Amino acid sequence: MTESDTLRRAEAVRHFNRFYTRHIGALHEHLQKSAFSLTEVRVLNELSRGRANTAAALARNLGLDTGYLSRILTSFERRNLLTRRPSEFDARQSLLSLTEQGRAEYEPLEKAAVAEVRAVLTRLPQASQQQLIGAMKLIERLLDDRPQRGLVKLRAPTTGEASWLVHRQAQLMAAAHGWDARFEALLARTVAGFAESHDAQREACWIAEQDGMTVGSALVAARSQDTARVRMFYMEPDMQRLGIGAQLLEECVRFAKNASYGVLSLSLATVMEDARRLAARMGFHCAGSKEAHRFGHPLTIERWELTLS
Repeated sequence: MTESDTLRRAEAVRHFNRFYTRHIGALHEHLQKSAFSLTEVRVLNELSRGRANTAAALARNLGLDTGYLSRILTSFERRNLLTRRPSEFDARQSLLSLTEQGRAEYEPLEKAAVAEVRAVLTRLPQASQQQLIGAMKLIERLLDDRPQRGLVKLRAPTTGEASWLVHRQAQLMAAAHGWDARFEALLARTVAGFAESHDAQREACWIAEQDGMTVGSALVAARSQDTARVRMFYMEPDMQRLGIGAQLLEECVRFAKNASYGVLSLSLATVMEDARRLAARMGFHCAGSKEAHRFGHPLTIERWELTLS
C-alpha cells in the first residue's frame, strides 16, 4: 500500500468519525434537558444492565480514566443513585449497584434514547435498516481487538447469497494473491451449476453466520459416484483461527459420509497456506499436485483427499 493510499483511508475514517459524532450529538438532544452528561449516562447504562459490578470493570468496559470515573461514582453516591458494598472475594474492590432512585432517574433517559433511534430507523426502508445494522456490526467486529468467539451457525444460503459469495471470494483472492477475473468466473460457474441442478441428497452448501454476518462458506459437490469435492471454501480474514474453518470442514465430512461417498477432495493452491494447514489438521493428505497457469499467475495446485470409508 502506498503512502497516498494510507492517507486517503485515514482521512475516510476521520470523515466518518466527524459525521457520526454530529449524528450522535443530534440523537442525544434529550440529554441537554437532563442532569446527566453523556458519559454519566453511559455509566448508568452499564450499571443498569449488570455488565460491570466494580469500578475497575466499568473503567475497562467504557474505556474511561479511573480518576474521572471515580469522581462520577462519588457524585452518584452523594445523589443516592448508587450504593457500594465490599466484595466477598477481593477486599480492595467494592460492588456497585444502582439504587431504586438511580434506576428511576435512568429509565426515562433510556426510553428517550430508544425512541430517538427508532425514529431514525423508521425513516429508512426495511432493507436499508438491515444494511445499516450490518455495517455497524461489521465496524464493531473489525475494530474490536478481542476476537469474537460467539456462536457460529451453519445454514443454507438464501436467495442472492450465492452471487455474494462469488463477489466476496473473488475480492479476497484478488487482494491477497492478485488472482484475476478468471477465478471469479470459476466461482460463478460453480454456484450456477449448484443452483440449477444439484442433488440435495448428495450436494450441499453452507453459510457460516455469526451475529447475523456471513463469516465463511463451503460447498460439497459430486465429482463422481464415489468422490465428492469441497468448493467455495473460505473464511473472513479477521475471523480465521477461531475454529470456523474446522467447523465448516467437519460439516462437509459429516455430509459426505452420510451421502455414502468414499473420498472427499479439496483443491488448494500452495499459496493458500492457512487452508493447507487446516486440511492437514483435519486428516486430509496431499494426493498429488500439478503446475498450472491459473487466474493470471503460475500456481502449484494440490489435490487434498480424505478417505471416508
